[in-house]
Order: sequence, then structure tokens, then C-alpha cells
Amino acid sequence: GVVTALSNSRVNSGLGRKIFCQLMDLREARWALGSCVMDVTLHLGELPVERRLALTYAPGPARPIILGLLALDTRLAGIVRQAREPLLGQLRLSWWRDRLGPGGPSGTSGDPLLDLLDDWGDQRGALAGLADGWEHLLCETQLDSAALAGFAEARAQACAAMAERLGERASAAEAARAGRNWAVAELAAKLSDPVELELAAALAAGQDWRAVRLPRALRPLTVLHGLSRRSRGTAPLLSGPIDGLVAVRLGLLGI
Repeated sequence: GVVTALSNSRVNSGLGRKIFCQLMDLREARWALGSCVMDVTLHLGELPVERRLALTYAPGPARPIILGLLALDTRLAGIVRQAREPLLGQLRLSWWRDRLGPGGPSGTSGDPLLDLLDDWGDQRGALAGLADGWEHLLCETQLDSAALAGFAEARAQACAAMAERLGERASAAEAARAGRNWAVAELAAKLSDPVELELAAALAAGQDWRAVRLPRALRPLTVLHGLSRRSRGTAPLLSGPIDGLVAVRLGLLGI
């Protein structure tokens, strides 16, 4: 039991999509107007539904940075999910790590996602670390505690770097906690192996699940943490109407 379909964590039965459409009809037009300069080949529709919903609450100036993280994380999840052999997945993750790490190319690359990540500037190194985090999940046998924790910590550090890149350095530690909890809950909800589930449950039990207090610029992370806090790995992040309403409340009010 390795992670399955983590990057496509839509609710089975299509309930999540229905909720998403109902809640966002009025917000979609505003998002479209605010993002018209973005390359449509980023395939926003391929993001898991809870990420798309969270992203609508990003302030305009913060959207490219937050979109970059969500889209990259989704891309890396797809690499892990589709890898028939760990070595092939490692090679693809290494490609991203090399381009996002020190000395990686900048400017127009032909890949719209990589170009978007240029906006991360000096914080791109944390995104290279996110590739390392996903590599922890490439395993021919059962995942162990170190692999689960390594993945969660990589996403935590990416979220902390996002806070710094958005000028919210004072909130970096809280953003890291939100990112770590989000990773633990999302991953645990997708595991099927009993041993891995037990390890993930133990990891979740050791987290600080208090509500986060993050600035407006990081509102999408507040939404994702709030959904993760409700799930704690026992269900998909967006699994029913109440989850959708909680996401809207967090998006609008931050609490």
C-alpha cells in the first residue's frame, strides 16, 4: 500500500464537485478577472477540489505564489502516483529538484509551472525540498514513520517559505504547522495498508491541531488547515456539505 491518487482527492460520488460549484458560482468570475494574466496551461481544473476552493480566497497579489505551491505539489503527487518503479519516479523528481534548487535555470523555460515558480525567488530552495519530501513516498515496500514524517516536514517547510515570500515572516512557524497538519491529514486519508494507517494515525495524534492564526495573505492555507483539522486523516478533506460550509467560513472570516 503506497499512496494512491493523492493528487486527485476529489470526493467519490462527485459530491465535492457539486458543493464546489454551488459555493463558488459568484467567486469564479472574480477569480477569472484576477487571474487573466496567468497561463491557462497551468490546468487549474486539475487541482484537487479543496485546493481550488481554498485558492479562491487568496488576495490578488498572493495568488501566483500560492498557486505555484499548490500546482507544484499536485504535479509531484502525480509523479509519485504514476511511477511504475521507484527509480523512474526518483528521476522525474530529481528533474524538478535540480531546476528549483541553487543554480537552477530561471526565466522562460517552456514549462508554464516552472516559469510561474520564478516568482518564488530565493525561496525556491524550499520547493526543491518539497520534491525530496515526495521522494520519501516512493517505496516498494511499506512506508515507515520516517517516510511519513519526512513528507509532512517537507510540505511544512514549503509553507513556511511561502509565508516568507509573501512578506509574512512572523507567521512562518504557524504556516509550517498548518502545512504539516495538512500533509498528515491528506496523506492518512489516502493510505490503505493497515500498518501504514496505524503509523499515520500515530503521527496525526502527535500534531498540534489548534486552529491556526494566519494573515490574510495566507488565507488559502487557513482553509486547508481547517479542513485537515476536521478530517485528521479519517476522511477526505472535503467529504460533505458541512466541510464545504466550513471552508467558506474560513475563507471569508479566517476563523
